[in-house]
Order: sequence, then structure tokens, then C-alpha cells
Amino acid sequence: MVRRTMSECFRVIGGTALKGTVRPAGNKNAALPIIAATLLADGPSELVNVPRIRDVDALLNLIADLGADVSWTGDHTLTIDPGAVEPKRLDPDLCSSIRASILLAGPLLARFGRVTLPPPGGDVIGRRRLDTHFVAFEQLGATVELGADYQLEAKELTGADIFLDEPSVTATENALMAASLAGGRTVLRNAASEPHVQDLARALAAMGAAIEGIGTNELTVEGGGELKGATLEIGPDHVEIGSFIGLAAVTDGEITIEGTRPDDLRAILLNFERLGVRPRLDGDTLIVDSHQERRIKPDLGGHIPKIEDGPWPAFPADLMSIAVVAATQCEGMVLLFEKMFESRLFFVDKLVGLGARLLLCDPHRVVISGPTRLTGGVVESPDIRAGMAMLLAALAAEGESIIHNIGQIDRGYERIDERLRDLGADISRVERARR
Repeated sequence: MVRRTMSECFRVIGGTALKGTVRPAGNKNAALPIIAATLLADGPSELVNVPRIRDVDALLNLIADLGADVSWTGDHTLTIDPGAVEPKRLDPDLCSSIRASILLAGPLLARFGRVTLPPPGGDVIGRRRLDTHFVAFEQLGATVELGADYQLEAKELTGADIFLDEPSVTATENALMAASLAGGRTVLRNAASEPHVQDLARALAAMGAAIEGIGTNELTVEGGGELKGATLEIGPDHVEIGSFIGLAAVTDGEITIEGTRPDDLRAILLNFERLGVRPRLDGDTLIVDSHQERRIKPDLGGHIPKIEDGPWPAFPADLMSIAVVAATQCEGMVLLFEKMFESRLFFVDKLVGLGARLLLCDPHRVVISGPTRLTGGVVESPDIRAGMAMLLAALAAEGESIIHNIGQIDRGYERIDERLRDLGADISRVERARR
């Protein structure tokens, strides 16, 4: 994979309708826990459809530092052999670069009975509490000590009936991995059920875990058996699919997205329809035609409609930034309600600088009135999803835009500049900004 420097920027000339066919990368948020889960097996596993992104590289570096043998055997295929892994303290510098380092807690605790974990890094989009993880581990029989590092120990993990105090995706994944080796039955209630959680559960089942309730908010795990290495496939990234829908909408383009999982797209398509953007499905192919209506559909009685995120199967929080930019190019007024992260919407001031007409009511709500003509400018990527949203805005805007801190975008979107050029975008990666 090409290494990117933090000084790189995207130079974008907007105003071109994107056209062509694209295939979504593997789901980042499925690849990361499945990589962690390979540490539970007694032999090597092969992972298929792995996205080549910075967050994946960071997690692979972490497990390699623990002793795992990691090798890429194809463009998107890798083999992980956990045989030589040791339960040493995780590298704090590597942990600080990625939120998903927390996902190693469950596998290491279950396999070795102890783990020392420095605080994880990741996007700054609001408070991202870890309490749910630690309470679940405690109910499985672990002790948790919090300090400069997180110290977890367990002589033996035992299955338990656990009600998660919030349907946290990563806490569900951590508890699910730990429960797979814990003795006896574990029931996880109020569990997250996002597509990537389902992918992890199916991967654990392929390794030999007995899991019931996949796709629901109650998971039952019959633990205690050995897990074997297996071939594990990463599903398509529904958030990337939503991003490409947004790209087609804001540029008035025509994009065909192959290899989707239609069941993962119900809430996404419903909310784009509220903006007057109506893709059509043909099997597992999603087609976004040009000349979409892009007229916001009011609620009954002519009231201002609302797009809000929530735990699955609601509209994904990771697509709220995309929906914000898409709404600026649609006729009418809409309220976007970000319920899950109190800092995610703070990027909208950058859209105002490009010409968007919007009002940030509070950290969770923004009212957008469109359509507005956007004009290119110099902006920044504060996090993965807001960075992609700024890329949408730049492609919709007239003139040149410079996007700084694109390492954030590279964390979650594979070769996005190259793939956008294949769709006709005028985008280049430059070493320093030019006006």
C-alpha cells in the first residue's frame, strides 16, 4: 500500500457530473473486529475483501507487534497466523492512532486471561465511552483496573446474562469475542446489530463459535470450545455506498454501484428519498440516475421533515455528514438530528464558508435550506466522515478547493482519489496547498 504523508492535500476542481461504475470496498468496521477475532483461533485465517486503508494497516501493525504473522496474499486478501502472539502491553503509539485498538481487549483477555491496553485514539466526534466494554468484561468474570493503562485480568471467563447499557457496536463485538471462549452460555441483550456486527458474528461462527440471534438485538453464545482458523469474508461497506449515492446526488451524476447488500440499505435509501434522491436496485446493483428531483419531501401538513440517526436499523450515524452536504443541494428545508455524537456536526461551519445556507441549532441539530451554490475554498478534514463530506462539497462547488488533513479520509476510504478520477472527477493529491 502506498504510504501517505500528513502534508498531502486534495486539489479538487468541482462542477463535473460523476459518471461510471464503482464497487464498494470491504466494510472497514467489519474488517477491524474480524482482524481482532483471528487472535482467538488455534491456526491461521484467511481474510477476503479487506479494504486497503490506514485504519486496517494500523490494526495489523498492532497485532504484528504482538507476534502475529500477517501477510498480504492478494490485493484485498491477507492471512493472519496468531500462533506466536504474546500477551504483552499493546504499543501506546499504535493504540493512539486508532479507535479499534480497543477491539483487541476481548480476544486477548479470552485467550490469555490478561491484557494491558493503553487508551485508544480515533476520531474526535464527541465523548466515546468505554464503560459498556468494561462492565461486560466484569460480568464475564474479569477484573478491570483503570489508570494510565487499562488492566484487565481473568482467571477464567464464564458465560453470563448481560444487558448492555447502550447498544454500542464495539462493546457488543468485544463481548461477543470474549464470550466465544468463555465457559457456558452468554446472552447479550440490547446488543448492536449493525451489518458489521453481523459480519463478525458470522466470522466467529465460521471459526466454530455457536452463536444464535445474528442480526437481532439479542445474541446467545455457547462458549468454551476451541476456535479454528477459517476463510472469512468482509461484506461491502454500506457507508461507502451511501457516500457514493451522495456523490452522484450533489454532482447530478450517474453512478452504478455493483456488489451491494440490499438488506443493508433500507434506512439509507429511505432517508435519501426524503431528499428527493431515489436510487434503484437491480439485484445487488444500485443505480443512481442523473437528474434526480433533489426536492426535500415535507412531512404531512407541510411540516419541515427530519433526518435522524440511531442504532441499527436506523440511519447510520456515519452517513450524517454526507446527508448534510447532500441536503445543501436539494430544494427545501430539512432538520438533521445527530443523536449519537455531540461533536460530529461541528464541521458545518466549513460548509457555510463555501456558501451553504444552514443554521447549527446546537451540537446535535442543524437546519439546512437549499439549494445553494457552493464555491470552492480551502477546507480541512476533521474526521473520516466529515472529510468525505468536504470532498462531496468540493466536487459540487464551482472552482478550485483544497482539502487539508486528508489522512483522515485515507483512514476509511480506499484510494478515493483514484476511484473518483475513474468517475470523471478532477482531483489530484498534492504535497502542499495551492490557491
